[in-house]
Amino acid sequence: MKVITRAVWILSLVSLFTDTASEMLYPIMPLYLKSIGFSIVLIGILEGVAEATAGLSKGYFGKLSDSTGRRMPFVQWGYALSALSKPLMAFFVAPVWVFFVRTFDRIGKGLRTGARDAVLSDESTPATKGKVFGFHRSMDTLGAVLGPLFALLYLQWYPEDYKTLFFIAFIPGVIAVICSLLLKDKKVIVKSDKPRVAFFSFLGYWKQSPVLYKKLVAGLLVFTLFNSSDIFLLLKAKQAGLNDTNIITIYIFYNLVYVVFAFPLGILADKIGLKKIFITGLFIFSIVYAGMAYADLPIYFYGLFFLYGIYAAATEGISKAWISNISANENTATAIGTYSAFQSICTMLASSLAGIIWFAYGSKTTFLLSAAMAFAVVIYIGFYAKEKVAAINNAQ
Repeated sequence: MKVITRAVWILSLVSLFTDTASEMLYPIMPLYLKSIGFSIVLIGILEGVAEATAGLSKGYFGKLSDSTGRRMPFVQWGYALSALSKPLMAFFVAPVWVFFVRTFDRIGKGLRTGARDAVLSDESTPATKGKVFGFHRSMDTLGAVLGPLFALLYLQWYPEDYKTLFFIAFIPGVIAVICSLLLKDKKVIVKSDKPRVAFFSFLGYWKQSPVLYKKLVAGLLVFTLFNSSDIFLLLKAKQAGLNDTNIITIYIFYNLVYVVFAFPLGILADKIGLKKIFITGLFIFSIVYAGMAYADLPIYFYGLFFLYGIYAAATEGISKAWISNISANENTATAIGTYSAFQSICTMLASSLAGIIWFAYGSKTTFLLSAAMAFAVVIYIGFYAKEKVAAINNAQ
C-alpha cells in the first residue's frame, strides 16, 4: 500500500501554501497589533476569542461533515475564507474590526479542519497514522518556515511596513484554494433522512465516545488551559531585548526544527507507540516553559525554540492520529472536531489568563505555572491512560 497517497500530497501542499500565508503574518502579528494600539491584555483576549471561535466551529462543521458524508466542500470553503481574511486585516485597524476579521479567519480554519483530518485518517491505516499525519504536519510547517522567511527579507528592505505583508499573504492563500479544487470526494453517501445538525450537537459525542477518548481528551484539555498562544513566547523574546529580525529568525528556526522532526517522529510513533512519543513531547514542553521564565539572551531562546520545535513535532500531528485511532471511521471528523472545540475554549481561557497573569505578576510566573501544569499532565497521561499502546493503535 502506498502510504503517502495523491490526496495526502495535495492536502499537504494546500496546507503548505496556506501556512506560508498565515505564518508570514504570525510573528509580526503581536508587533502589528501593538503598533495600532493593542495592549498585552487585549492581544491575549483577541487570540483567545479567535481560537475559541475556531474550536467551536471545528466541532460543528466536523459533525456536519460526518452527517452529510461530504469532506471536500468543507475543505475548499475553509481555505477560501482564510485566504480572504488576509488583506482585510490591513484594511481594518479599529479593535472591533480586527476582532471580526481575525474571527473570520478562524471560522475558515474551523470549517476545514475536521473534514481535512478525516480525509487524512481515511487515507491511512492504524499502523500508518503517525506517518501520514506526521508528513502532513511537516509540509504544513514548511509553510511556517517559508512565510516568516519572506517576511524577514521583506522587512529588511521595508522596516515596520507590516500592512503590505497582509496583501502579499493573499497570494499563497489563493494558490492553496486552487490546489484544493483538485480534490474530490471519493464517494458521497446520500442520506434520505439527513438529520438537522444544531451548532452544539457535536457535544453529544462526548457521551458516546470511547473511555480512552475521554481519558485522553481530559488530560489534553487541562494542558491546554495552561498553554497560551505562541505569541507570548515571541513577546517574551521581545521583552528580553531581541529586535524584530531576531524574533522572526527564531520563529523560522523553530518551524524548521518542526519540519525536520515531524515526519521521523511520526514514523517512530507508528513503531513504538503514539502515547510514548506524545508524553515525551509534553515533557519537553515543560522544560521549554521553565527555561523561558529565565531566558534573557538570544542563545537561550534559540536553544529553547529548538526544543519547542521538537515538542510540536511530537504532539500536534500525533494527538490527531491518536484520536482518529480510538474513534470509529464514521465519527472521525466529529471526534477531532469535538476535541478541538473543547480545546479552543480552553485556549481562549489560557491566552486571556496568561495576559492577565503576565500583566499582574510578570512573565516568569506565567511560564513557570505552564511548565508545572504540563508536567502534571505528563504524569496523568502516563499513569491514568494505562491501555496498552498496541490496543490504542489498533482500536477503531
